[in-house]
Amino acid sequence: MIAIHPLGVLIALVIVALIGATIYWMLHPPPAPADIVAERAEAALEEMAGSIIVVFSEDIHSEHMMVLAARLARRERAELLAVYIVEVPLILPQGAQMPQEDRRAIEALATAEAIAQHGGVTIRTDVIHARQVSTAVVDLAKRESANLIMLGSYREGKYTGAPLGRAIESIASSAQCDVLIGVPGPHGRMLTLERPPAAARRNGAG
Repeated sequence: MIAIHPLGVLIALVIVALIGATIYWMLHPPPAPADIVAERAEAALEEMAGSIIVVFSEDIHSEHMMVLAARLARRERAELLAVYIVEVPLILPQGAQMPQEDRRAIEALATAEAIAQHGGVTIRTDVIHARQVSTAVVDLAKRESANLIMLGSYREGKYTGAPLGRAIESIASSAQCDVLIGVPGPHGRMLTLERPPAAARRNGAG
């Protein structure tokens, strides 16, 4: 006859519980930090995303924002526009040919279009030559009656507190609509939402 010790039963139950917890964790892994950030951003932006502009330029890298932009556009049935601003130096005429910059623009927008199409979203793309990136973006947002501008950035410098690019800071301070800035990092994106004063928002809508 086999003797069953209460302590042995307790240990066996603990082992079974640990195995069960491990299997559950394997089948239901915790969401990645980037997914958590995206979900929070979607929840915060649900009511404001009517027309979305995703901006690219030599210093604005928004590829990592396109998945979120496509998800927002699909959920809110918003119009999605990806635009690459080619900054024309003052030493060149406004209509100067800039083939290398145009190639970079076409490549960036092709990536944006592929991401949007993969997400089942229709997207418009455009290349704009302008003297200043920030002015071109703010003017475009007014013409398009945009509700949201999305900008991707890499911080200038290795420290977390390093400032964002000047063009991004200028857009965030001048736009009459909401501006969402995403900075990729080792634990996902850091998202910053800049909202204009209520008066500026009303004027922009008018």
